[in-house]
Amino acid sequence: MAATTRAAFGVQHIAKGIGRLSNIVLRKGQGSYVWTDDGHKYLDFTAGIGVVNLGHCHPKVTAAAQSQIGTLVHGQVNIAMHEPMLNLIERLKPVMPDPSLNTFFFWNSGAEAVEAAVKLARMATKKQNIVVMQGSYHGRTFGTMGLTKSKTVYGAGFAPFMPGVLTSPFPYCNQCAIAGADPTMGFENCCNNPIHELKILLKQQTAASDTAAVLIEPILGEGGYVVPPPGFLPAVRQICDENNILLILDEVQSGFGRTGKYFASEHWGVRPDIMIMAKGIANGMPLSGIVANKELMDKQNPGSMGGTYSGNAVACAAGIACAEVMQEEKILDNVAARSKQLFETLFALKASPKTGHLIKDIRGLGLMIGLEFNSPTFPTLVTKDVPQGIASKVQAKCLENDMLSLTTSIYETIRFIPPLTISEEEMKIGCDILTKAVEDVAKEG
Repeated sequence: MAATTRAAFGVQHIAKGIGRLSNIVLRKGQGSYVWTDDGHKYLDFTAGIGVVNLGHCHPKVTAAAQSQIGTLVHGQVNIAMHEPMLNLIERLKPVMPDPSLNTFFFWNSGAEAVEAAVKLARMATKKQNIVVMQGSYHGRTFGTMGLTKSKTVYGAGFAPFMPGVLTSPFPYCNQCAIAGADPTMGFENCCNNPIHELKILLKQQTAASDTAAVLIEPILGEGGYVVPPPGFLPAVRQICDENNILLILDEVQSGFGRTGKYFASEHWGVRPDIMIMAKGIANGMPLSGIVANKELMDKQNPGSMGGTYSGNAVACAAGIACAEVMQEEKILDNVAARSKQLFETLFALKASPKTGHLIKDIRGLGLMIGLEFNSPTFPTLVTKDVPQGIASKVQAKCLENDMLSLTTSIYETIRFIPPLTISEEEMKIGCDILTKAVEDVAKEG
């Protein structure tokens, strides 16, 4: 079947509810590149939305999965324990952001792990309400739709959602009305109004005695790759401690080296009561999990957790290999170097007289970086010559020049999540493609 015919077949027979960047058909991936069924090669700055942190088909991870397939594919977690899961726990315990995080439950996807965290919080505290952040993304399952606040498209038409969910502001200084009205305020001098709003929420909308947990992405993902100012997460931790509320950190996208630390919470020294993991944990094999201290985790009754494919043996074997590669190949060192390289390109675009007027904000940690453009839809002081839908236009130009990239949030933002193994040369290729894309869009207007 010809490539165009195969794409048309997919459009006809794959659910319309799946949004896609393109209708290309992928056949192969290796390192930082993917190839289509007609042999076209693309540099992948999406990493499967932050999943293949170690690049496509990393040889050690591939070999581990292949070996496990010939040994034990499925060791059902409600029947018995299996060696790959126990070995994975041994590898993960030393890299947890706090030694109290020592008891694990593995599932398949990030959204399932979020639901597992909510189940644990409600069972352990005997309280119902969950506070989430404005702009948050926690999944698209029926339970997690009510927790996701980044875009209405994820829940439009599916209500009513899971009850007991309340929303508090996240410190998005770049879009903050206070910072917009007072030029002395902003990320470097944050007013911390979201902390004030969280305290009010606990006085007006959900009493601490009814609130099981505050659920936060340490860095907003789908909400725009927004890094909180230094004092925010520690202040939330303090509020939780003072009110006997659990703090759940969703590290699905920000974990496993993505931000330059093993987990993003390490940047602020904040201890989660429950931490959610997925994506980079097994480099593309379906695996997710939650971790908490044993006392908390043991509050759930046997049989209340589980699932047919929970902690699949092949996925766990891949996860073990990922943990080994992180250490052996000094992945975090590469993240620091490539992050600096990408930021230099973005700041050069901001400083350029040809493109600077287009750019509103550059932010991120490690290789979780957002580039936000000025927008006629959400006006700023500088909107001259900024075309409507600029982020999508830049994304399309990148695709034309053989690079996959992603937009994110309701604002005009492109997010960069290349493999953490990307080389200096590959990063330069990507930076050159991006620079040309932004310059072309600026020129076309």
